[in-house]
Amino acid sequence: MTKKDTVLLIVNPIAGRGKALRSVERIENDFKTLNIKHDVVLTERVWHAAELAEDAAKKGYRAVVVASGDGTANEVLNGLMLARKKGYNKTAMGQIPVGTGNDFAYGMGLPNDIDECIKIIADFNVRRIDVGFIKGGDYPEGRYFGNGIGIGFDATTGFVASRIRFLSGMMVYLLAALQTIFIYYKAPRIRMIYNSKETIMDALQVSIMNGKRMGGGFHFAPDGSPFDGLLDLCMVRSMNQFKIFGMIPYFIRGTQARRKEVMQDRTTKIEVVAEKGSLPVHCDGETICYSGKELFIQLFPAALDFITKA
Repeated sequence: MTKKDTVLLIVNPIAGRGKALRSVERIENDFKTLNIKHDVVLTERVWHAAELAEDAAKKGYRAVVVASGDGTANEVLNGLMLARKKGYNKTAMGQIPVGTGNDFAYGMGLPNDIDECIKIIADFNVRRIDVGFIKGGDYPEGRYFGNGIGIGFDATTGFVASRIRFLSGMMVYLLAALQTIFIYYKAPRIRMIYNSKETIMDALQVSIMNGKRMGGGFHFAPDGSPFDGLLDLCMVRSMNQFKIFGMIPYFIRGTQARRKEVMQDRTTKIEVVAEKGSLPVHCDGETICYSGKELFIQLFPAALDFITKA
């Protein structure tokens, strides 16, 4: 039986501290009102969403829509990209952001409103988005990403944030950042090779962005776009703990480029090597490694169909 007119709704029941599960009835009612033919499935374990998305593409679903935050969205993106490698390239991706940070959805131009996102799905305006790929750490075979890579301070902040259960949204990441200032202060010396040049620096953090922000509101690439065929780099030199405090407002506003400690650039491919120390790394909020040594990151332009605003 063909599924070419059907949307598969994948729900992570624990996303957004349970907000996703509480939203299922509302989403289904809106789908029915707007005549969106759909099936629903709840994720049960890590990587389940990737398996479901890949299987949906093989079955010919019109789209896979994920009701979740960044982590499960990343899994769905990986599943659809793996399906495309096998020739199943007719299924689009959509998202209803009901997670903690919702940075991927923000970079894709989606509003932080369930009803508005459902209307966008009903309109079914599809654009091709760029998709990143990282190899290294715990993923020698590689993993795809839609929003961005965080190396160093940002990654460690994400690790700390995952243990905070009494807050939500950007406040989680702000508290985690403050805690991390006193945990992560020995910046690794790293070598970065991109655009036929080499840069060596003691780096507080390096953000490699396809979207615009991470951490629920830190705009590491305010001019970034998943439609421009480029990765935006934000490289921050090591500094003392008091200066780190002062940097936080710049990243919230996206005005960090004016600071001498910050270097920004664009590329399609980059290699990052730890010359001294190691690399804590996350990808769309998902852990790549706690102490990696070498990373290879590249961008695949216009690689996946995504449902977004017209």
